[in-house]
This record gives sequence, structure tokens and C-alpha cells, in this order.
Amino acid sequence: MVEITWLGHGTFQFRLESGEVILMDPWIEGNPSYPANHSFSRIDTIMITHGHFDHIHDAVALAKKYSPQVVAIYETCEWLGSKGVGQLNPMNKGGSQKVGAVTVTMTHAVHSCGIKDGDHMVYGGEACGYVLRFPDNRSLYFAGDTGVFSDMALIEQLYHPELAILPIGDLFVMGPKEAALACCMLKPRKIIPMHFGTFPALSGRPEQLAELIKDQRETEVWTLKPGEPVKW
Repeated sequence: MVEITWLGHGTFQFRLESGEVILMDPWIEGNPSYPANHSFSRIDTIMITHGHFDHIHDAVALAKKYSPQVVAIYETCEWLGSKGVGQLNPMNKGGSQKVGAVTVTMTHAVHSCGIKDGDHMVYGGEACGYVLRFPDNRSLYFAGDTGVFSDMALIEQLYHPELAILPIGDLFVMGPKEAALACCMLKPRKIIPMHFGTFPALSGRPEQLAELIKDQRETEVWTLKPGEPVKW
């Protein structure tokens, strides 16, 4: 069992039965969808898909406070290290590593990855996604910010994710139409939509995705509310 809590936008907390906590793409300060009543008692792992502010904003502060393992693409880890973050676990696309109780595989994503550093934008490597394989052998695909791409079919073939967390907001990521095609390729049992509604421009909605995949009876759109944990 994994307890999943959406913390708004692209930020998620996964709590394992052991109590281990994994935090994905930490954006807390300034995140209008972040639940005001949420707090952390521990963070064992932070995973970052790319260096845009709405995915990395609080990574340095939280890493220094909780001393987690930090997973990101090599260049983003180099930048984090320059800011005083320790326990870095750099990797690259196609590779896997064990982090705590979870085996993590880095996947492709179609997106950019500049990091705002003061008045400059610095190179952060490339945007990515992750497949997480849990101790009970179930797999979760966390797409990060991405458009749809045909190699999602390879993610299904290689890892068979039972749950996929996909962006649907449009403009900066894929919208419901593209996410529906992603569902066709990934064939998960459940889809959790993310990266929508934070700002008016992120106009895609879960009900639009649900309508587009209504004939894919094996896949359910699972819409979460920020701050309300669910069991998976």
C-alpha cells in the first residue's frame, strides 16, 4: 500500500507502509494549490523531474532541513550540489537505481529544463519522468511536465505501470487530448491528472480526459484533491 497525497500542481507525496516519504517536484512557497494544513514530519527522498521553479523551488530548503536522498538528472544534481545540497543521487534517462525501498528508473520527457539562478537561466540537463517500482512489485509512472510522445508505448512494454500520473493542463504541458493518447499507450488501471487549474492558462480538466477515454474501460481517471491522501 502507498499513501498518495497531491500537494497541488505537480507536487506529490508518497508514503510507504514503512513510513518512508518520497516527495516529487517540491513547490510549496507560492504554490496557490498547496494545502495550507499540510506539514512534513520526515522526507526520505526528493525526486525532481526538471529545474523550472514550479518543480524545484523548495528542493534546496527541504533537502537541507530533512537530509533526504535527492534524485535528479546529472546536471540538475550538479546545480543542487552548488547550493549546498548533499546526498545527491544523479542519474540519466534509461538508467535505474535503488533509493530507499524503491527502484527508480528515469524516463524521457518532452519539455525544457532551464534553472533560474538569480538573474540568469542556467542549463539543467533535460526534463525527465520516473517509473517507481515499489516493494510489492507494482509500478507507478510519474510523467513530470511533458507532451505526449510515442515512446510511452515502450514505458508500458518495459514497466507495465498500473498507475500513471500525467499532466493535463495544456499550454506548458499536454492537454486532455494528448493525455488521452498517452493513456492508450500506457494502458494503466488508473490515471491521476496533475498540472492543471493552478493558473487560468492551465485550462485542461480531468472530466475532459475522462470523456475522451470513456471507451478505454480498463483505465479510470482518479481525480485527487490537494491535501487529501488516498490509498493505492
